[in-house]
Amino acid sequence: MEKPKVLYVSQEIATYLPDNEISLVSRSLPQAIQERGKEIRSFMPRYGMINERRNQLHEVIRLSGMNIIIDETDHPLIIKVASLQVARMQVYFIDNDDFFQRKYTFHNEEGVEFDDNDERSIFFVRGVLETVKKLRWSPSLVHCHGWFTALLPLYLKKTCHEDPIFKKSKVVYTLYNSEYKKTFSDRFVQKVMYDDITESDLEVVNEANWINLNKLGIDFADAVTVGSEDVSPELIEYAKQKKKFFVEYQKEDTLVDAISELYEKLLKS
Repeated sequence: MEKPKVLYVSQEIATYLPDNEISLVSRSLPQAIQERGKEIRSFMPRYGMINERRNQLHEVIRLSGMNIIIDETDHPLIIKVASLQVARMQVYFIDNDDFFQRKYTFHNEEGVEFDDNDERSIFFVRGVLETVKKLRWSPSLVHCHGWFTALLPLYLKKTCHEDPIFKKSKVVYTLYNSEYKKTFSDRFVQKVMYDDITESDLEVVNEANWINLNKLGIDFADAVTVGSEDVSPELIEYAKQKKKFFVEYQKEDTLVDAISELYEKLLKS
């Protein structure tokens, strides 16, 4: 019997970036799920502060070379990969010289958030989906971690719903308290629009702030989990109103069991 496949898409993964709530879960959870018998793959952005030589990243030429068009501009997609030997896991990195060469994740050295974080997020999640298609690796479950991945459930459900790679994929979106303070540009909806996505799909982000971006992730996910103890009550209430599969915040000792149980429910649904 074929192992269920779980695709992890995270804005940060520990080892490659400093330890925090998202990066630590994004590092430990895939390994634990793999040890429970599922096949996994993990993706994150290749931020400029990641030392490629020390972490032994190398470009996957056969996967690179695509262009992703955002707001009528072509952006080359570069795919890199590294191995976490101790966990027997590979991590794929989405890279682009314009979006991910800078030495910070979401803000500059003064703490000012980048004006193009909206386009960086669009490029990242679409880059993940295009890469997985090229890999011809069909995930049973896709688990998204952090606001930078909030657009992925939308793209998967609206632009990939007839693609045989993703046709049966269920999506989990995990909420964290890693707040983004700046509102995205007035053209955010136009930038996101692609293939079968309509303006009505994006109604919740007509004001494109952090809360509403998370709501969009909730709207198109099959399940929502809470990754921080102090996530916005507004987001938790919104998720519960949507009648999704829902997992409350779990401490480290119960997290893997709770997520594993959720996965089984989704696989049977």
